[in-house]
Amino acid sequence: MDALILRFDAPLMSFGGVRVDQHNVSERFPGLSLFAGLLSNALGWHHRDGDRIGHLQERLVVASRWDILGEAIVDYHTVDLGQPKMREAGWTTRGKPEHRDGGPDARFGTHQRYRHYWANGVLTSALLLAPTDDSPTLEALESALRRPARPLFLGRKTCLPGAPILLGRRSGTDVLSILKSVPRATCAHRPAPPAMAARWPADLGQAREEQIRPIHDQRDWHNQWHAGSRQVAEGLITETPSCT
Repeated sequence: MDALILRFDAPLMSFGGVRVDQHNVSERFPGLSLFAGLLSNALGWHHRDGDRIGHLQERLVVASRWDILGEAIVDYHTVDLGQPKMREAGWTTRGKPEHRDGGPDARFGTHQRYRHYWANGVLTSALLLAPTDDSPTLEALESALRRPARPLFLGRKTCLPGAPILLGRRSGTDVLSILKSVPRATCAHRPAPPAMAARWPADLGQAREEQIRPIHDQRDWHNQWHAGSRQVAEGLITETPSCT
């Protein structure tokens, strides 16, 4: 089977988890909803294409690892939306004014937010599609990542990649074996331990019972909220030496 190899290399990344009050938390690894949103953005799809994005999310099979583990940081935000300048509609990149949605408190109150990020890390993922006759194909996703319809970001619009996301394509027996075969990113100023923290599908059968955990990383794209859970495995993996 073939998989696309994606590398997230950015000053800041955020992998949205279950939000608690004002805390926009970040999961340790990117979830299926992040990949579905990233790919849909590259394809030029819109939020109104929720059913199509949801179907793409259902087809994704992903394994990820930290080549260079990012540092967890928290950014504190506060803003008074009641200021006169904040009450006016803002201009968007689409050339149309747009106001905030929600009730009076949400639109004009004083807000505090704690946004969680991973800083200065490098994460590599192997991504494949469950075999169906549906579109898009893996070739279409590869083409979209090479020439995306819109700028891509890693979790939040402020998290811009520092290098092209797509590394290429690799073949293997399963998504975890493919990920292990990808050469590790290195940094001369940050010596890396021999093993890398990783997440992969639990149904591959390549994990001990204590490595399996439930996660909530899927989105109902039609109604625009997070819904659904699945089992994944998390543990340490090493790079498979190349044949000589």
